[in-house]
Amino acid sequence: MTVRILGLLLGLVLAASRAGAVEVKEVTTPLGIKAWLVEDRSTPVLALSFSFAGGSARDSEAEKGVSSLTAGLLTDGAGPYDAQAFRLRQEEASVSLGFGAALDTVAGSMRLLSANRDQAFELLRLAVSEPRFDQNRFEQRRAQAIAALNQADQRPGTVAQRTMMATVFAGHPYGNNASGVRETLRQLGVADVRRRAQSLLSRGGLVVTAVGDIDAAELSRQLDRAFGGLPDAPAPSSAPDWTPPAKPRTVSIERPVPQSSVLIALPGLVRQDPDWHAALVMAHILGGGQQSRLFSEVREKRGLAYSISAGLRAQDKAGLLVISTASANERVGEALRVIKPELARLRDGGVSEQELGDAKTYLSGSLALSLDSSGAIANVLHQLQVDRQPRDYLDRRAALIGAVKADDVSRVARRLLREHAMTTVVVGKPVGVTAEP
Repeated sequence: MTVRILGLLLGLVLAASRAGAVEVKEVTTPLGIKAWLVEDRSTPVLALSFSFAGGSARDSEAEKGVSSLTAGLLTDGAGPYDAQAFRLRQEEASVSLGFGAALDTVAGSMRLLSANRDQAFELLRLAVSEPRFDQNRFEQRRAQAIAALNQADQRPGTVAQRTMMATVFAGHPYGNNASGVRETLRQLGVADVRRRAQSLLSRGGLVVTAVGDIDAAELSRQLDRAFGGLPDAPAPSSAPDWTPPAKPRTVSIERPVPQSSVLIALPGLVRQDPDWHAALVMAHILGGGQQSRLFSEVREKRGLAYSISAGLRAQDKAGLLVISTASANERVGEALRVIKPELARLRDGGVSEQELGDAKTYLSGSLALSLDSSGAIANVLHQLQVDRQPRDYLDRRAALIGAVKADDVSRVARRLLREHAMTTVVVGKPVGVTAEP
C-alpha cells in the first residue's frame, strides 16, 4: 500500500513540470529491513537518510562522547581502504557519505548519482560493517573533538545551549556536561569505539528513507546488500523517563562580551503528544517570526534585541519550549522583564482570531518551502519515521494545523507557560540579572 502526498508539496524538487501526486511507498526487503521510498526519475540522483537507535544519550558515564566519536570514524577508512583511500573512492564515485550522533540516534546520509549505485552502496556496506578504526585516525578524531569542545567554550551562544541542557536535564542522559565529556574522551581507546559500534550498528534499530532515481526492487536489493551483514539484534532501550524541573532557576555565566546570550526553557511536549499542533501554533504566535508577540514587544517597541524567537524541541523522552535572544549587557534585565509578562499574557488572555489565522496560514505552507532538494525531502520523511508518525502525515498536516482552535491554544498555553518550571540561562556580563539556585 502507498501513501499519496500532494505533488504541490514536493514539486519544488521532484519536477515542477510533473502533475499529480507523489507516492511514498513502504519497502520491505527479503531480510526484513523496512524503508520509505519516494521514487523520482526526473533527475539521476538518489538521497538516502537513515539512522540507528541509541545515540549519545545512551553513552555510559565512563564513555561520554563515544557515540559521536564512533560516528565520525565510520568514514575514516573501511575494509581494504584507509581514510585517504576511502575518501578517494567516494570522490571517484561522486558519493557523499557521512554520519553523526544525536541524543537518541546515530544518523547517516548518502547522496549519489544513480549510475553509481553499486559503488555507493558498497561504500556504505564497508562503513557500517567493516570500519577500520585505525589508531592514527582515532587519535586525530579524539583530538579534534576535544579541541571543538574547548573552542565552543569561547562562544556565548554555545555555552548557553550547553548550560541550558545540563541544567534542565540535570541527572538525565540528555544533560551531558561538556567538561565531563572532555574528560571521558581523553580516557577512550580504539577498543571502546569498536565495542560501541558493535552495540549500535544493528538492523533492529535501523530506520531508512530514500528519495530519487530508484525503484522498490532495486532499493530492496541495495539495502540488503548494505545493511544485511549487520546483526538483527533488538533496538537498544531508549533513554529513561524525564522529570521536569519543579522550580524556576536562573543561571548566569560570565564571559567578556558586550552582548549576552539568553535562553529560556520550559518543559514542552514529545512529538506524539495530542497537543503538538496546538503547541506549534502557540509557539509561533509567541515567537515564531516578525509578527510574533515577543518580536513586537522586545524588538520593535523597545529595541532590546536584534532578534528573538520561540520554538518547540522534541526528543524521544522529553520536549522543551525554548525562547532564544541576545541583548546588550546593560539591557538584558529589561528584556527579561518584558519577556516573562508576555508569557503570562498569552497564558491568561488567549489569542485573537487574527493571530490564530495568520499562524495557521504560515505553518501550513512553510514546510513546503524547506523541501528544496531530494536530501531535504529524505531528511523530513526520515524524521517522521523516527518520530513514529504515519506515512500520510504530510497529507494530513495542513488539516491538523487548520483544526487548531483558539481554545486549544489557550489550553496548551496554560499547560506549558508555567513560570515555576522556567529555566533561564544568561551568558555574558548581564546587568540586572540575579542568579537563582
